[in-house]
Amino acid sequence: MTSRVLEGRFADPDREPLLGNADVTPPESDTDAGEVAYERMKNKRNSDGGDGRNALSFEEAVEQAGFGLFHGILLVVCGWANASDAVEILCVSFLLPTARCDLQLSSSDIGLLTASIFLGMMIGGYVWGYLADQQGRKRVLVISLSVNGVFGALASLAPSFWLFLLLRFVSGIGVGGSIPVIFSYFSEFQPRCRRGAMISGLATFWMAGNILAAGLAWLVIPSTGLRFQLGSLDFQSWRLFVVLCSVPSISSAFIFGLFMTESPKFLMEAGQEAEAIEVFLKMFTFNNRGSAKAFPISGLQSITMCDNEEIVMDTKLHRLTHKLKQVLSPISKMFITPLTSRSIILFILFFCISFGYYGLWMWFPELFKRVQNGGSICSNVSRPSSTVLPQNDTCYPIKTEVYRDGFITAAANLPGNILSILLMDIVGGKILISCSLLVSGISVFFIWMVKTKLQSLAMSCVFSAVSVISWNALDVISTELYPTQLRSSALGFFTGVGRVAAILGNMVFGQLVDSNCAIPILLVAVLLFSGGLAATRLPKTKQIALT
Repeated sequence: MTSRVLEGRFADPDREPLLGNADVTPPESDTDAGEVAYERMKNKRNSDGGDGRNALSFEEAVEQAGFGLFHGILLVVCGWANASDAVEILCVSFLLPTARCDLQLSSSDIGLLTASIFLGMMIGGYVWGYLADQQGRKRVLVISLSVNGVFGALASLAPSFWLFLLLRFVSGIGVGGSIPVIFSYFSEFQPRCRRGAMISGLATFWMAGNILAAGLAWLVIPSTGLRFQLGSLDFQSWRLFVVLCSVPSISSAFIFGLFMTESPKFLMEAGQEAEAIEVFLKMFTFNNRGSAKAFPISGLQSITMCDNEEIVMDTKLHRLTHKLKQVLSPISKMFITPLTSRSIILFILFFCISFGYYGLWMWFPELFKRVQNGGSICSNVSRPSSTVLPQNDTCYPIKTEVYRDGFITAAANLPGNILSILLMDIVGGKILISCSLLVSGISVFFIWMVKTKLQSLAMSCVFSAVSVISWNALDVISTELYPTQLRSSALGFFTGVGRVAAILGNMVFGQLVDSNCAIPILLVAVLLFSGGLAATRLPKTKQIALT
């Protein structure tokens, strides 16, 4: 580790840095703020005599850039990307009550389909996270969002189950990259005192994506008039629903590619001081519109990683081995003191909440369908073999109540999201995770116990409202517990752990929901409760500085 001072200069590679009294030409700017910033930087640099005494740390620079319009726009853009991931993941659960007949899916096939999405997310999570730490957040976000949207849309044309499964798997690889990277990217623009609330606000857009997916399903899938023939393919309404669900991801990729900047924290760590200064200037300009305040940042301090190791790689095998070690090195660093205990606890938390939430949530539409005639979720199971294929009369005519109940359950996220935003910077993420997981486990237990359709819906809404608090708090804590050079890799790794748990959860539900319905539901309750107890061992991170 070597310390260096990053002096303010602009991104033009042909322009000399601001060193001493060197002659430089001010960059062209359409705003007074740009000219003021340039003059301020030049005069400040000359007065410092070249020793960088007034250079700012990242946290100081973020504070000086202000808080306002820029962060509002950033929240909407990143939130839309987060919502697009939610739409792409959850759309499968909403199309299953109808698509299971057209694709001839048994309960085991449904479990395999939902598991394939999370398998792709597991692979994509770590690979994209590693690339984001090496190549930058923005580039990875554009590529992963594009993969998500394009292959998600292509799945609508799949005539068979196995091709549909393959395309959803590739789409999952894209989703697996954008989820961890978007939170790393967003957190690295936030001032310390507002970071918890802002990340909670970003997590709230998952609810928006959930509601959007449920609303689209309710509006599109029951509409038989949207069905048409596309060559030899009977393009049913659920296929149109799949296409519409890919639009948020594709639009997010365009927005990031055309309008968004790289993370200033990443730029500082990468030694790209000119680009970092430009990002802070843009933040300052947006946040201080209409103000005569001068741009206060004349230089930046950073800690950069220096690797002086020279490696001679004379064969393809050596190069491959070295690259593999580079890719896996962040994992080993996560389990070295003082990161060991927090990594183990986060491993447990991601596994418990992902198995419980995705294992149950992805099956909600199917479970709601089973209680349309009254009774509890498990009492209406006729106990057929999970390999029995469905008949068309079990899917048509389409019952809109299934999608209405899914929409209500999705909307039940709202109270939990509001509480997360209000309490995150007051009580901290540790307490919120622990309490919400404990209550979530209890609510799932009652989902199994209740005996009527209305009671099942009510307890599902309670689970929805409470469990989202734990997700929001986990998003905040996991971004604050690791340094910049490990942040995206760590989030990618832990989301990968979560995807393994989600795969297991969906396969367990697929195998047992028809024969031993109580087992997977009670297992979810136990895991969520256990996660709540494990969360009490997390370190406190309320309003700490990013490292």
